[in-house]
Amino acid sequence: MTNSTLPLPPRNAPTWSSRLTFILAATGSAVGLGNIWKFPYITGENGGGAFVLVYLLCILLAGIPVMIAEVLLGKQGRSSPVFAVQRLALEAGRSRHWRWLGALGVVAGVLILSYYSVIAGWALAYLPKMLAGDFVGIAGDGSSAIFKSHLARPAVLLGWHSLFMVMTMAVVIAGVTRGLGRAVEFLMPVLFVLLLILLGFAIAEGEFMQAVRYLFSFDNAAALTGKSVLIALGHAFFTLSIGMGAIMAYGSYMPPAAPVARTVWVVAVMDTCVALVAGLAIFPIVFASPDLDPASGPGLLFVSLPVAFGGMPAGVLFGTLFFALVSVAAWTSSISLIEPAVAWLVDSGRARRWQAGVILGVLCWAIGVGSVLSFNDWQDWHLLGGFNWFELSDFLTANLMLPLGGILMAIFVGHLYSTQAVRKALDIEGWLYRLWHFVLRWVSPVLVAVVLVYGLIGVFT
Repeated sequence: MTNSTLPLPPRNAPTWSSRLTFILAATGSAVGLGNIWKFPYITGENGGGAFVLVYLLCILLAGIPVMIAEVLLGKQGRSSPVFAVQRLALEAGRSRHWRWLGALGVVAGVLILSYYSVIAGWALAYLPKMLAGDFVGIAGDGSSAIFKSHLARPAVLLGWHSLFMVMTMAVVIAGVTRGLGRAVEFLMPVLFVLLLILLGFAIAEGEFMQAVRYLFSFDNAAALTGKSVLIALGHAFFTLSIGMGAIMAYGSYMPPAAPVARTVWVVAVMDTCVALVAGLAIFPIVFASPDLDPASGPGLLFVSLPVAFGGMPAGVLFGTLFFALVSVAAWTSSISLIEPAVAWLVDSGRARRWQAGVILGVLCWAIGVGSVLSFNDWQDWHLLGGFNWFELSDFLTANLMLPLGGILMAIFVGHLYSTQAVRKALDIEGWLYRLWHFVLRWVSPVLVAVVLVYGLIGVFT
């Protein structure tokens, strides 16, 4: 069979009800545990304001240019990432094997969701703990003991992991308009309101100005290292959901008249603002407790913050709202992670949407069992590079698959896809278009390649 006769589904992808719905969906995909859990603690570990500045530069030079390219591919292809890239490659006279770029994103999304659901389950589990007052007056040792006890019980972790997967698939199975669209139209405003309420609480009860200085001054710039720059670049890429097929799939549902570049800028600005506001909501609470360290690493969310909330007026209420915020953010991201794979099964005619949702939900759940056990029964079982199951899943996706997908996307759109088609599809022209095209072709791939090489060096040295 020749390239020209390859069977491809028609360009009949459903459409978001409005440009605003796409913005909310794409922002929901980008805003997740990375913004609220990871960004604050990596900022604390890597120099505060100096790290934030480097992170913003990485967003500008790598995140936004590649994100524009990914949304463009989705909107032009109007089908799942695998078929969208294959169609556009054939139209540009390129090899049909470029479809593996779309397939890489689909596989990455499934693998990320398998362990993302486990971590999101922790946030769900902390909702009743916080509401019951388990952390009132507790010290750091007590909070750490609660967290370790939670991780040590695989049946409990599995239960919360299962609940979160059911929540995710219920939305995905309902479809693009009735499921994804309505979910983000409700959940994203809820997320923003919760975040603003917590920001107000942090201003009233925490050390807000100390947090502002910590996030935006260069007092701790000495903590910024070369490794910090690479961490900032990797996080900028991960937080915008680039390279995992999610943004491409969402782009395929974009209304035809919606502008690509301006819409991506809105999404990127909203995502970055959420990360910064999350830091401004979290660090004042940390600084209000003299025994807590803002550079305490991943335990900041599940060990340090419960102690801070437990020692504050109305801490039970606002601690519960905080973990509700984390759960909502994780939920809006999770539905985007599985959508590319669901769209592929539906487009290929292998399954109806509800069947695809069930099949892939069970698959992600089953793979996630390995991550559940990585924190207890399998914690001493090491695989490639000395990683356990959870660590290997995280490494393969964040350090290898996503950067590789980003590099290939920049090469395809910047060097191989029709320049005329790109110009026609984008809502920027003149020097803005030339600047974006230059950055996409030469700057973004190099920066992302640094992350990829660094990830490999970290394993084999």
